[in-house]
Amino acid sequence: MMHRLWIITLTLFFSAAAFGQHKSAAFRIVPLGVKGGIDESNLSAYMVAPAGSKDFVCLDAGTLHAGIEKAIANKVFNIPAEQVLRKYIKGYLISHAHLDHLSGLIINSPDDTIKNIYAFADCIETFKTHYFTWESWANFADEGEAPQLKKYHYKILDPGAETPIEHTEMTVQAFPLSHSNLTSTAFLVRSKGNTILYLGDTGPDEVEKSQNLERLWQTIAPLIKAKKLKAIMIEVSFPDEQPDKLLFGHLTPHWLMAEMKKLQVMAGSLKGLNLVITHVKPPQSSIEKIKKQLAAENNLGLHLIYPQQGKAITL
Repeated sequence: MMHRLWIITLTLFFSAAAFGQHKSAAFRIVPLGVKGGIDESNLSAYMVAPAGSKDFVCLDAGTLHAGIEKAIANKVFNIPAEQVLRKYIKGYLISHAHLDHLSGLIINSPDDTIKNIYAFADCIETFKTHYFTWESWANFADEGEAPQLKKYHYKILDPGAETPIEHTEMTVQAFPLSHSNLTSTAFLVRSKGNTILYLGDTGPDEVEKSQNLERLWQTIAPLIKAKKLKAIMIEVSFPDEQPDKLLFGHLTPHWLMAEMKKLQVMAGSLKGLNLVITHVKPPQSSIEKIKKQLAAENNLGLHLIYPQQGKAITL
């Protein structure tokens, strides 16, 4: 009898633990592309949805089809790639107009369905004048050159304003980042009180002569204190050997940790905070060096995550 009760107790314990773990999960991320250049089959793009939902938004769209195929091979999705593109991705949040952050959207547009492109006004203007034009491709949007194929609708984001992501349970706030000669974007995605922060390309404030990151850290510090920020997704493009004058609006391990120390002053302890490292630039030797340098400089207790193309992350 006692043995039976012990088995029942253990079963209830592990069931409760499993339920608690499921209950605490807020987001599911499916990386479609994780690198910052050269390999056109693996460029910045991350599908994000509330845990348990199939209604995703795509954070940047450098690579779509190749990444979806990888996800299918890894059993993340069990439907054909074209259906993932058409049914599961409900819209695109584009951080800036560089090709490694949006070329997948352009190339896949003939097979896509009606949805929104969310971005700052200057990024959308580049779509209108350089990409969705009849000289460079075709105008799949509902603004710009005629004829307009009216597949995509542009949604201009106002800095700091909370905007619903249509056909999902999520909202987004956009914040400007300094990326050398143009404005990039940080997206704060919210679902049921929990948030995840994705940064497009950005340089450190000190090098960029900017206060954009400082203002962003001020915004998210209360969320960290309240345990409502599930992760920061942020780029590290080069190892520390890269000279500041050749950063071109990007971060190194040293500069990332310098920015995290500023955030710690505002938010308190960052121990255990998920830091998803994006936009690492090949060659592989540089990527390995970046990982070693981040590990050596991470004295804040941050949980470093290196996403792999096509492998889902639940946070």
